[in-house]
Amino acid sequence: MKRLLHIIYLSAALLAVASSCHELPDYDNDRRGNFDALWSILDQHYCFFAEKDVDWDDVYSRYSPRVSDRMSAEELFNLCAEMLDELQDGHVNLSAPFNTSYYRKWWSDYPQNYDERLVQQHYFNFNYRSTGAIDYGILEQNVGYMRYPSFEYGIGEGNLDAVLNYVATCDGLIIDVRDNGGGNLTNVETLVARFITRRTLVGYISHKTGPGHDQFSEPRAFHYNPAAGGHLLWGKPVVVLTNRSTYSAANNFVSIMKLLPQVYIVGATTGGGSGMPFSSELPCGWAVRFSACSVLDATGASTEAGVDPTDGCAVDLDPIAALSGRDTMLDRAIDLLTSL
Repeated sequence: MKRLLHIIYLSAALLAVASSCHELPDYDNDRRGNFDALWSILDQHYCFFAEKDVDWDDVYSRYSPRVSDRMSAEELFNLCAEMLDELQDGHVNLSAPFNTSYYRKWWSDYPQNYDERLVQQHYFNFNYRSTGAIDYGILEQNVGYMRYPSFEYGIGEGNLDAVLNYVATCDGLIIDVRDNGGGNLTNVETLVARFITRRTLVGYISHKTGPGHDQFSEPRAFHYNPAAGGHLLWGKPVVVLTNRSTYSAANNFVSIMKLLPQVYIVGATTGGGSGMPFSSELPCGWAVRFSACSVLDATGASTEAGVDPTDGCAVDLDPIAALSGRDTMLDRAIDLLTSL
């Protein structure tokens, strides 16, 4: 197993041990019992109260009086979902047979900043290549381009060799992860491994050690190694294109790439979502999923609120320019690479 997954599994085991040391009381399977169980599970295990600046006791005092035995299941679910929205965390979900709550304002209050067809039509005339989940090609400025839409999709080493071999004569490479909502951290490691030449510190992970909001373990470092076995590495300049919908594992990818010397982050601040998920269950059987282990970047900083573009590289997609076939974010990335 790769070292990060080992650390994550170890953290999950330690979290389980810590949980057994402060058992939750038994809650009745009624409206009050399920509400109190949900609030208590988050109170003891959620890891971002400080980052979110949320007073969870105050949240309870405001929502608890609204619980009534006369509520329908739908009404209780909606109240619980509204309470969870106070955390402003896209990783926090409540799932019942009839609905799943999801906090959407982490991206919905921001410009979309990505139009897939705009790139495919006006920059490649639809003549781009595809291997696995990656679309790629060479722009007319002799800049390589690869689009990876989700870290849910596996990345084959052969796929990456094909992409890097095809763009090998280019002056730089653009990796477009706009609208990439995350996925598997193993895929993050596979991709990052093509842009480092030695064992590299890429972050830290910290888990809860007790029920207190400030009870965390000392952060444990994790490292990535460069791709082995003769696989192609890329040492020329790189631009990673981001928007607010670059989230979770994609956010982690950006935080790692930003600290590499040949990499620039262009676009908008990512959506964040740096916590490792943990699941639990209410007496009624509804499932709750939330962030329980904090993943920090290689400087020890939290990226839960997102990763900013490199200084001077923040740019949005201009909707007027888009009508004329121009992606102003992609153009900024091209200009940067051709000016180095």
